[in-house]
Amino acid sequence: MKNRNLIGLLGNNLGQDVQVAGWVDKVRDQKRMQFLVLRDHTGYVQAINEKNGKKLDEIVSSVSPESTVTAQGRLVENPKARLNGYELVLNDLSIQSSPQGVLPITSESSQDLRLDWRYLDLRDPKKYLIFQIQTTAEHAMREYWLENGFTEMHSPKLVEGASESGAELFQLDYFGKKASLAQSPQFYKQMAMAAGFDRVFEIGPVFRANPSFTSRHDTEFTSVDMELSWINSHEEVMEFEENWINYFVSKIKQKHGEKVKNAFGVEVTVPTVPFPRVTMDQAYQILEGQGYIVPREAKGDLDPEGERRLGAYIKERFGHDFVFVTDYPAKSRAFYHMRFDDRPETTKSFDLLWNGLEVTTGAQREHRIDKLIAQGKEKGVDLGSIQSYVDFFKYGVPPHGGCGFGLTRMLMNLTGLKNVREVTYVYRGPNRLTP
Repeated sequence: MKNRNLIGLLGNNLGQDVQVAGWVDKVRDQKRMQFLVLRDHTGYVQAINEKNGKKLDEIVSSVSPESTVTAQGRLVENPKARLNGYELVLNDLSIQSSPQGVLPITSESSQDLRLDWRYLDLRDPKKYLIFQIQTTAEHAMREYWLENGFTEMHSPKLVEGASESGAELFQLDYFGKKASLAQSPQFYKQMAMAAGFDRVFEIGPVFRANPSFTSRHDTEFTSVDMELSWINSHEEVMEFEENWINYFVSKIKQKHGEKVKNAFGVEVTVPTVPFPRVTMDQAYQILEGQGYIVPREAKGDLDPEGERRLGAYIKERFGHDFVFVTDYPAKSRAFYHMRFDDRPETTKSFDLLWNGLEVTTGAQREHRIDKLIAQGKEKGVDLGSIQSYVDFFKYGVPPHGGCGFGLTRMLMNLTGLKNVREVTYVYRGPNRLTP
């Protein structure tokens, strides 16, 4: 629509004739006056029509909420108008489409019902803001990567074997062979290191056949990954990540901070660097000092309650929303994580917690093929099933490391929402394949 004015920018057009297009949010049809609240993706505006027996009176009377319309009129100042201090005096209204009956959801509907009608749920401007934040974040992430010598890659999502340890694989028939949906771009990031790409990143879908129904898990999600060559330790990966996060969060605050505060009641806080760091042993000591013992099934990791408690401790002690937990035991990490030469039971790895929620797993990788094979055998990995991965290390690979970052968990932290379902465009879980 060539002459369309975005509602959120109408303040620049006071005293002028404008044309807007969007949805009817509310209708009040009174004896002498008619009021419409119109909405597009940028905001709201009140439109008015004084009845005098004209055709426009009938059109406004016939319109219902959630109809799509185009409206023309003059934008006039009105300090009494609750929206923006101005309103649109209508001279024409065209109905483009009308809803077929009452909408199946409201803002009070259950989460499952709202997800059934996700496109209607997303009409809420607060939901749209989530994906504006996501767009700004990804753009800023790429800016920082490109300014620091990274190359973007797109790894295959159909793979022959597992791309991570564990059995959370979606398997499918591939022309008579077994294939899986990629759980991670990890192996292909490392292939890029073997190819001499030096530094790479990817933002793309990954798949986990995880039957969990928690608020933080899904079966398909967008993973944010990076890998760096010629590092001396996992500390260099952490240092890069914390500066990267500082950069993109500052961009989000600059562009959306006020809107986030108004919509979600949350302050976007740009983290200072460096982030606090604690080893896994120190984390266990902190939790034990609070009288909390991490359950045995965590196997050298932290459980969600442990993460929350540690995040709260760091916030109280250091005033910081982030903490790197480092030096995980080898028993809880993948076989390709490098280990300390003098402490072979400990890996050069880390997790990053943001407000007590894990958002990153990272490490220095083992680039020496003899040690890689030995660690794989120790872990009981069927190296024959991932021979193409092992082959990456046959002809010289630089020391390297990297991390994966959770996009939806980032959005949960920035908005204060408590479930990945609310910050995923279209959620996939064990019981959800539609819409």
